Amino acid sequence: MEQVIKTLKQDLPTLFKKDISYDIYTQDIYFKDPVNTFKYKFNYRIIFWTLRFHARLFFTQIYFDVHDIKQSAEDTILVNWTVRGVLRVPWKAPLLFNGYSTYKLNKDNLIYEHIDTWDRKPTDILKQFWQRGETDRNASTINYRFFV
Repeated sequence: MEQVIKTLKQDLPTLFKKDISYDIYTQDIYFKDPVNTFKYKFNYRIIFWTLRFHARLFFTQIYFDVHDIKQSAEDTILVNWTVRGVLRVPWKAPLLFNGYSTYKLNKDNLIYEHIDTWDRKPTDILKQFWQRGETDRNASTINYRFFV
């Protein structure tokens, strides 16, 4: 368990910049978030490649801020995080949402399940794309000062 937590602490903050380590996951890992559901390590690798690709394509800045990683049960790790960034659009739309990841480990201390929960619906996150950076006065949780 300690080695898995250590690996997550190393991998997650840079997941938009470089690939994660896949040796802590089972071959048949199950992943679910509000927009994706799939199984198997090959697909898991693809989702992280896709995150990095889209981060570089659509954002001038993007961060995965890890607030806490802890063992919440004998076979469970809980990670609290925030995604924040600035879209590559003329109005520099800020993006911000919070979430947590629940990782379940098998008896060999490998992650066999990864469930992400977000603090808002995907459609609400997409609405941020149309907001203006510094001039957005309507969204109290989105403030340009987070991005400088």
